[in-house]
Amino acid sequence: MTPQLQQAIKLLQLNNLELTGFLAEELERNPLLEMGEERAEPAAEANGADTDRSAQDGTESNASSEDGDIQIADSLSGGGDAALDGDFNDNLYDSDAAIDRVASADSAADGLTLSGAGLNGSSGGGASTAEGSGNVLEETVSTGQTLQEFLSEQVPHLLKVQSDRLIAGHLVDLVDEAGYLHEPLDAIAERLSCDVEDVEAVLLALQSCEPTGVFARCLAECLKLQQRDQDRLDPVMDVFLDHLDLVGKRDIPALKRVCGVDEEDILDMIREIQRLDPRPGLTYGGGVAEPVEPDVFVRRGKDGIWHVELNSQTLPRVLVNQRYYAQLAGNSKTKEAKTFLSECLSSANWLVKALDQRAQTILKVSTELVRQQEAFFEHGVRYLRPLNLRVIAEAINMHESTVSRVTSNKFLATERGLYELKYFFTSAIQAADGTDAHSAEAVRDRIKSLIDDEDPFKVLSDDAIVDLLVDEGIDIARRTVAKYREAMNIPSSVQRRRFKKIAVSA
Repeated sequence: MTPQLQQAIKLLQLNNLELTGFLAEELERNPLLEMGEERAEPAAEANGADTDRSAQDGTESNASSEDGDIQIADSLSGGGDAALDGDFNDNLYDSDAAIDRVASADSAADGLTLSGAGLNGSSGGGASTAEGSGNVLEETVSTGQTLQEFLSEQVPHLLKVQSDRLIAGHLVDLVDEAGYLHEPLDAIAERLSCDVEDVEAVLLALQSCEPTGVFARCLAECLKLQQRDQDRLDPVMDVFLDHLDLVGKRDIPALKRVCGVDEEDILDMIREIQRLDPRPGLTYGGGVAEPVEPDVFVRRGKDGIWHVELNSQTLPRVLVNQRYYAQLAGNSKTKEAKTFLSECLSSANWLVKALDQRAQTILKVSTELVRQQEAFFEHGVRYLRPLNLRVIAEAINMHESTVSRVTSNKFLATERGLYELKYFFTSAIQAADGTDAHSAEAVRDRIKSLIDDEDPFKVLSDDAIVDLLVDEGIDIARRTVAKYREAMNIPSSVQRRRFKKIAVSA
């Protein structure tokens, strides 16, 4: 492939914000390129308001689908009235056949998870245990202060000896984003050419830093630091936290044996650690989080037609300054200068065509995706259809790898929320009666609903869930139910029964 074709394919993979950064670099390299004027106010948000989107400059066209239920509102990136070369289109899509598709796989998280909501198998950090701290998260996001910066500010107040501060600085650098120190102390001591006892002493001092629980070497130590700070770390709680594996399994009888207390005390301790923060360092981040900007909007008009539109507000518009080219060409005397200008003009024209083609391709793929998944936009996730890249590719006469690149890292805003385009591609679960298959994502949602609504005194086993799904016409194996349940971080029926017993007794 030529460098220009490689560049065109690269542009397909970028979302609008990434594209803006790429174009900023191109503008520095090519004097003939310039950014177009800012576009008109964006159209109504994807909340059903019926206001047309249009670009201040550029082209706009409307085309209705054959069945009249989807309409395209096309706001392109700045190709203007320039016609697209047929060779450009053919080469771009033919070149994709030589490139492998990127496959993605679901992964499930294992192990004990704590949060402010309790030991429920869900992920997420808990609330800070420090009193009177105000809205620490908002203050941190607004300032962009990192965990390392916050800890470093506290070191001078805790340690007075310069050598101890040097060790502390090294330990601060080793703390991960959750606040944990994973490297063995003997390895740290060897690297710093000091005694292990010195590193241990410094670590002990640093474990009094805020947020409470940082510099722990494991989850149990993190929770112990928080309990000690609240003067709640008695010998029984100390033993209890040494057996968090039993807590994760909700094995109350075993916990009663090792702790030497009755069930009521065990339940009290479980409720107590549910209020702790297992990842105290996450209060601080590496900078201000960037919001996700949608690349495509889908909304329903007053006529009931689904409108698929590019987000013109974040879609950069690039122009070729022909007047500046003519001025420079008239003043160019050397062969090298003329060659440079010719290459700049060729590169600029190609980039404008590539951007225009990128916009049309995204719009074409998104429109077909909405057409295929119209039931989802009408009724929700239960109606999500099984769909793969080939179906979209064949419908719009493109290569599968082109569709894969277009749908990667791009988001679609609807009245139901913001979704990555990849979300709408799901595998199929065979229907029990041999009719149309069910989307795997829809089946996962149904499994979650069944578990959320189960009777605390009659928890559903995986086999029971299989029976319920078969009654609803979904032919699914028990191991598939278990796989989907684990992927959603939902505990087994035995663990849920123990947990719900604790919740009911609370």
